[in-house]
Amino acid sequence: MVAMDAAPDPKPINRSALRQALGRFVTGVTVVTALDKGGAPVGLTVNSFNSVSLDPPLILWSIDRRGSFYQAFAEAERFAVNVLGAGQRQLAKKFAGAPLGRFDGVAFDDGVAGIPLLKDCIAWFECRTRTRVDGGDHLILVGEVEKFAQNPGQELLFFAGQYGVATTL
Repeated sequence: MVAMDAAPDPKPINRSALRQALGRFVTGVTVVTALDKGGAPVGLTVNSFNSVSLDPPLILWSIDRRGSFYQAFAEAERFAVNVLGAGQRQLAKKFAGAPLGRFDGVAFDDGVAGIPLLKDCIAWFECRTRTRVDGGDHLILVGEVEKFAQNPGQELLFFAGQYGVATTL
């Protein structure tokens, strides 16, 4: 057996540089919606959305524990993921901005249990919260997809702090 030297203590991670490096990965843009304990709609722009499993149908996303609507989403039994299309950049900015008035002037339908489904999205996933996982400064929410729909259209993307659309090669 070969003895290995202990690895030196790693340097502390530069959080700003890490965030910038993580931003080099292109993501889609979603708005996750739910109802708070009082039945009021809540929503926020999220790019930490991912598929997990087809059988059972599971997706995940994560929320910052310091976020305005953390408690509402941490306690929600249901939520919806609204996948934004290329023409919905202003909607993404609205739900990423100040917490008050996010639904003012926003067209939506009521999904399962009244969860808001934003109009004109390219896909929707209505979910029951299945698992909550500690993810450091974020809470990871795994949802079981109960209902979904899709529309044709080009996706809205996020890369290096900017919104954009894909081009094909």
